Amino acid sequence: MSRAWMLALPPLLAAAPPALAQEDHSVHGGHESHDGHAGHGAPAQPFGSAPSPAPSPPADHAADAWFDPAAMAAARAVLRKESGGMGASMLMIDRLEWRPARGANGYAWEVEGWAGGDIDRLAFKSKGEGVSGARPEQAEVQAGWSHALDPWFNLRLGVRQDLRPRPMRTQAVLAVEGLAPYWFEVEGEAFVSHKGEVTARAEASYDQRITQSLILQPAAELNLSAQHMPELDTGAGLTSIELGLRLRYEVVREFAPYVGLHWERKLGETARLHRAKGEDPDSLRLVAGVRFWF
Repeated sequence: MSRAWMLALPPLLAAAPPALAQEDHSVHGGHESHDGHAGHGAPAQPFGSAPSPAPSPPADHAADAWFDPAAMAAARAVLRKESGGMGASMLMIDRLEWRPARGANGYAWEVEGWAGGDIDRLAFKSKGEGVSGARPEQAEVQAGWSHALDPWFNLRLGVRQDLRPRPMRTQAVLAVEGLAPYWFEVEGEAFVSHKGEVTARAEASYDQRITQSLILQPAAELNLSAQHMPELDTGAGLTSIELGLRLRYEVVREFAPYVGLHWERKLGETARLHRAKGEDPDSLRLVAGVRFWF
């Protein structure tokens, strides 16, 4: 029997290599391709392509299918107006004050108002001062167009009429006013009279809220002139400076009495002209008044 096994072994060994070779290649059949650029083709669409244009707004309205289209168009116009296109108005009597003094008491006023929309308005203002029992020493009225430059500042173009002192002047006005950083209210005005005289005025104030109703307001004003105008008791350069400190109590938001101090100083050639008339170029006064708006 052992001899028969030995006779059968050589044919089996001769047949083994082809089978082993076939099995070995079948294991590595997935690695037949070795192309180094496989899988590196360009993508079908580039990354970050621009979005498609936005669709046009609908030309029809669903409500028009159930209600009168003309009535719905009128309703939409009212909605647009009430969502930012409404007209409004305000009148602010910022200062209506009494200034007691030795000999003769004084008075002063500052009024401003506007009517219009959020962007464009008709604006007006008036200010002046005087002595009790006499005509105002200074009085002016302004009217013009106010345009919002941004949420904080307005540009104003208009006309100013000086009623006092005499001779009267009519002046063109260019002004910028608004709310500066840290909640300072500022205003700068430039004037050109019908005689070519150039003057300017700068104002600033700040409301320091002590309580919800008690407010302390410091304020400052500078006046300048480019020309010497002796008929108006005004010299060239920085003509005057005014400082005020007023404490007001808001009984309601629309009404507030106040007390305070007001200091005014004429400067340079303007001070010399006032001394020549026997007037003191420097004054400090107690003031009391009311501030209201509607």
